[in-house]
Amino acid sequence: MGLPMIPMLPLIAVLLAASSLSQVSDAQNSPQDYLNAHNTARSQVGVGPMKWDATVASFAQNYVNKLKGNCNMVHSGGPYGENLAWSSGDLTGTAAVNLWVGEKPKYDYNSNKCVGGECRHYTQVVWRNSVRLGCAKVRCNDGRSTIISCNYDPPGNYIDQRPFDIDAFQDH
Repeated sequence: MGLPMIPMLPLIAVLLAASSLSQVSDAQNSPQDYLNAHNTARSQVGVGPMKWDATVASFAQNYVNKLKGNCNMVHSGGPYGENLAWSSGDLTGTAAVNLWVGEKPKYDYNSNKCVGGECRHYTQVVWRNSVRLGCAKVRCNDGRSTIISCNYDPPGNYIDQRPFDIDAFQDH
């Protein structure tokens, strides 16, 4: 007596379904997706575009890999500026950047301060001197949560410095 034959068609269907799911979950997580979301916000305040940097992205990936066990949002303390985002479910890279950019109304340019809540994720996104970007995403060990890190080189958010020059923007 041999082993029963396993029909191949269902196996192929399962692989195709798994492949389709991975493509869906990768939507809005490519380097270009992260760049587009950042550069859209930057262009709105007259700041030039960022470029993807493999070294910075590798740092981000190595760091989020360390966070996946407990999925606690703790900054790396590394050499780059850093924004972190967490979700109890799947979170796309584009959605994470949009969360940070959503802090824009809380940034007061005249006082160069956050008013009515957090704004420093936003100011890092639009920091004019940060020109290299690297981001990474990981699914946490709980199988549900997601953590995303974007790192910025050189870092921003220096005390008493503005992220962008509104006078230069208004001259355009």
